[in-house]
Amino acid sequence: METAQLLKGGEFLIKETEAADVFIPEEFNEEQQMIAQTCNDFLEAEVFPILDRIDEKEEGLMRNLIRKAGELGLLGISVPEQYDGFEQSFVTSMLASAAMGSGYSFSVAYSAHTGIGTLPIVYYGTDQQKQKYLPKLASGEWAAAYCLTEPNAGSDANAGKSRAVLTEDGRHYLLSGQKMWITNGGFADVLTVFAKIDNDRVHSSFIVESAWEGVVINPEERKMGIKGSSTVQIFFNDVKVPVENLLGKRGQGFRIALNILHMGRIKLGGTVLGASKRAITQSVNYANERKQFGQFISEFGAIKFKIAEQVIRTWVTEAAVYRVSKNIDDMIELYKTEGMDKTQATIEGIAAYALEAALLKVLGSEALNYVVDEAVQIFGGMGFSAETDVDRAYRDSRINRIFEGTNEINRLLVSDTTIKKALKTGFDVVRYANSIVKNLDSEVDSKIPSGSYYEEKRYYIKNFKRTALFLLGTLSDKFQRDFLTEQEILFNISDVIMMVYAAESALLRTEKLEVVRGSDKAKLYRDIIDVYIYDSASHIHKSAKDAINSFITGDELKVMLERVEMFTRVAPVNVKEARRRIANSLIEENRYIFG
Repeated sequence: METAQLLKGGEFLIKETEAADVFIPEEFNEEQQMIAQTCNDFLEAEVFPILDRIDEKEEGLMRNLIRKAGELGLLGISVPEQYDGFEQSFVTSMLASAAMGSGYSFSVAYSAHTGIGTLPIVYYGTDQQKQKYLPKLASGEWAAAYCLTEPNAGSDANAGKSRAVLTEDGRHYLLSGQKMWITNGGFADVLTVFAKIDNDRVHSSFIVESAWEGVVINPEERKMGIKGSSTVQIFFNDVKVPVENLLGKRGQGFRIALNILHMGRIKLGGTVLGASKRAITQSVNYANERKQFGQFISEFGAIKFKIAEQVIRTWVTEAAVYRVSKNIDDMIELYKTEGMDKTQATIEGIAAYALEAALLKVLGSEALNYVVDEAVQIFGGMGFSAETDVDRAYRDSRINRIFEGTNEINRLLVSDTTIKKALKTGFDVVRYANSIVKNLDSEVDSKIPSGSYYEEKRYYIKNFKRTALFLLGTLSDKFQRDFLTEQEILFNISDVIMMVYAAESALLRTEKLEVVRGSDKAKLYRDIIDVYIYDSASHIHKSAKDAINSFITGDELKVMLERVEMFTRVAPVNVKEARRRIANSLIEENRYIFG
């Protein structure tokens, strides 16, 4: 993509994107498809047949699966070639995460190892550190974990109490502290540990080997879901960490943690796709087998609604995930042309889309939450039985709204980051909001365009964007620097922003698909777009009104509500028939068919 066409993080609200400029999953090349197939084959052969054994935490079983994945090269997709990895693009790594996402507890272990466990060393390690650790992590000989959370430091990670003190001879740090909720902690060989050196206000980061004296690993936690993943507390009792195992610079730990979280949030948005698609296929399979009142339940409109909505939320999320994944790859290349080395360019490329990362984490986790909940409902009583995989999928899904920063934290980040991004790029949201209030006619045409299909849909999305900017500007004007205290209002605005990005991503995907496949084969995709934009208009309408009613009064309230009515007006859609067409396409094939 040319530099002029590459939107930076958050710019989707103030700039237009052409369909030709986005990446869609239908464009995966043969090599990428082979990697995804290898992931799927691995799950079919090694994971799905032993799900109960995995959930029972059979000794050494998960560790052995990590090793087997390494032997197939699946742990080194993001590791540089000189350290025995494959150094694939961000898009490709996302595809692998999505494929592995259907692996229940194994997908958690895999993601923790390849993501937050390995990437801190990839991005911030010295050459010596990389030479020592990365080949073994890529091969699966060693397993990795990430140790940030403490009993009194969860979302407020910098409140951690772990400390590191330099020894008198200057050769080691004595590391002391307690970490909790450590994924892979029960079997990991290499730990990325965050602690404050002496009386520093911010964290530093260390590479610690679990075999070192003073590392004490507690028994496995008992959890609601992802039962097969290792989750433990780890204590560090004056662990002697060589000074050469300081990761990055002193005091850089918080930045390391933040950048790894950006990556983890985007990756979570992709990981849920595999889980969603598997649950949808299981829903369709069961609906085509289960009879009630003399007919298969897949013939009932109520079931078709559920299946279609499962598809819509998954497909839209997928469009957004790969759109931003390719943006990250393009931004990395841009930074490289400006003189950055590959590692720094990657760090900055991911950080540039922190807003989208937070957005996708919420969008993806809540989409999966809907999918698995309705899967249980379609299965009925059998869905509540531990004999079916949808029981496991339902329980496993719940953690995703807590992982990588709670959805509440990420919703606050979406609004906060958008305001800061707008101001940084010179877009005055306050002046824009005032202009809309005073000069509606010059800001929006009240008539829905009667041109092409895509012209009409782009018109709606443009108005959705105006709604978001209108709300952001008004909030900033009213509360100035105190706007972060208005969390309920920020949640409303964030929901609008998320729906804008999701709707636009889905529309661009459909438009590009029509160019590739022709309009006749894209009818179902238009059904998805029709329903999603129509529903989004209602959700945006309510979120905007809830926000405005929370801090505007008098004559201004009436004016602002009128603007919201105008911005969320869309043409009628027969959502019943659109959803039935979507569901029928899956029911006929007896599986998820959209990629």
